[in-house]
Amino acid sequence: MMLAGEEIVLILSGRYFEAVHFRSMSKTKDDKHRVPTAGASDPGASESQGLGEEQAAIEGAADPRGQAGGDGAAKAAPNSELEALRAQVAEKEREIAELKDKYLRALADGENARKRIRQQSEENIRLQRENLLRELLPIIDNLERAVDAARGGGNGKPIVEGVEMVLRSLLDLLRRHGVTPQEAVGQPFNPQFHEAADHIESDQYAPNTVIREFHRGYQIGERVLRPARVVVAKGRSDGSGEQKDGEGGDGSVESQ
Repeated sequence: MMLAGEEIVLILSGRYFEAVHFRSMSKTKDDKHRVPTAGASDPGASESQGLGEEQAAIEGAADPRGQAGGDGAAKAAPNSELEALRAQVAEKEREIAELKDKYLRALADGENARKRIRQQSEENIRLQRENLLRELLPIIDNLERAVDAARGGGNGKPIVEGVEMVLRSLLDLLRRHGVTPQEAVGQPFNPQFHEAADHIESDQYAPNTVIREFHRGYQIGERVLRPARVVVAKGRSDGSGEQKDGEGGDGSVESQ
């Protein structure tokens, strides 16, 4: 069975040859009766031009699949570009989803780490507080024994011994935690470690020397936990109010 396109080609070819034959016969008759004139066009050239146009028309009609193929190729190019763009968009969306997932995971990990550090810090503080309070309990026991001895009457020696025991226990506790007492009497006054409560004249100590403590100072490591509150010596002054022994206006601490 012939295809539709081939049938069209055969039909058009038959008509073409019939038309050519009829036309050639007509032209032959016309040429016999036509009188040639000056400037007239060449009949052979006109006939060739007409035959070329008819041949082009027949070929265009005989090959519909070629025209359709050209249209399909023109449509296929934009479609391929569109598919490529869609593939690129899908790839970028996938990358964005992966980055978002990584960001959320990192955010969750950071929040969990902060919670864990906070819990560990709170737990360490609680343990340190419990250890400190646990070490204070024996001192309370010694104070209770001293109070019982005082209530029992008799001489005051047991009471003194009990209080001394409590004091030693407290000092030992402070030393275990890095706290040490500082001796101030006889030392030059140092505002970093001492707090001057008064200035008095003294023949025994040089000016600007600590001669008495109201309360002792303590250090923890290299830092001052509490400065010592002290009395500082100053040189004697004569009736004119001038200080002797070279003291005065040289940076000594004023009395408070």
